[in-house]
Amino acid sequence: MPNAKAYSAANATSPLASTTITRRDPTEQDVQIEILFCGICHSDLHQVRNEWSGVMPTVYPCVPGHEIVGRVTKVGSAVGKFKVGDLAAVGCMVDSDGTCPECKVGLEQFCPNGTLTYNFPDKHLGGVTYGGYSESIVVNQRFVLHVPANLNLAGVAPLLCAGITTYSPMRHWNVTKGKKVGVVGLGGLGHMGVKFAHALGAHVVVFTTSANKKNDAMRLGADEVVLSKNADEMKTHAGSFDFILDAVSADHDISAYINLLRRDGNITLVGAPEKPLAVAAFGLIMGRRSLSGSPIGGIAETQEMLDFCGKHDITSDVEVIPIQKVNEAYERLLKADVKYRFSIDMASLKSE
Repeated sequence: MPNAKAYSAANATSPLASTTITRRDPTEQDVQIEILFCGICHSDLHQVRNEWSGVMPTVYPCVPGHEIVGRVTKVGSAVGKFKVGDLAAVGCMVDSDGTCPECKVGLEQFCPNGTLTYNFPDKHLGGVTYGGYSESIVVNQRFVLHVPANLNLAGVAPLLCAGITTYSPMRHWNVTKGKKVGVVGLGGLGHMGVKFAHALGAHVVVFTTSANKKNDAMRLGADEVVLSKNADEMKTHAGSFDFILDAVSADHDISAYINLLRRDGNITLVGAPEKPLAVAAFGLIMGRRSLSGSPIGGIAETQEMLDFCGKHDITSDVEVIPIQKVNEAYERLLKADVKYRFSIDMASLKSE
């Protein structure tokens, strides 16, 4: 079995550091990928620091990373979707049972027996799966995606989580030309929401607490920007939105946004506030409005999203860093000091 250079955390308080991990030899259904770029997701930080111990305790050493873009270096004998040299991507999932009702309708993200890209039981090698902060990965072909050749690869990497997390609910709630769409929060998720809503033809309104984000919101595709702290600005949009994407992970007044929905409008949470949000029932009842949540999409929808990005020349706005600056990036991530995602150039790992 081949070894691969990687960066891992030894425990919840240690910095990520250089290490060597074992990857499996490709089976007949597997694709081996040399990783070129890997995005940094906020969930990487939570996982490395064991901040989700109540629902998903971290097993150490932990090699994070589920926003993976690379080039195919080897394929198994039964692989028909990829050939050596192809650009390829891997997101948050690397396996599922393929037989449950969710898998049969292309919703592998809800499979009760799915396998996440890292920190999940590894049925091949034992222990847990290791993610994309490494020089290579081996994945079943069902969970490998094609990457449009016209896109910047560093900016593609975050599409595998931030991209599909915002694209999927917009497709589910039928965001199309002529719809009025709100995006709450202009961060790693929100900036992708703005790009997708604009490309889908919607009238896009960004809600932010920061007046200095207005110009950037407009650059990304917003038609209007509302300062959410300004009650008068909020009131002018009452009862007018078909769909609102809420990408805020901090505590906030969700009812204020519910009141902006038209009849049968929906607000979907993709941010995950630490504490429960208080919801005024009448805000939902009186307009037959709905409040929902959404994770990533299934494999087919993720491929659809990548193809859509290729057609509309959409990538994430990224700051490219070497792997040696990953701990500094984590600290900056806590301060929201990035526009809008970090993407690790994995070529930097060769010097370790």
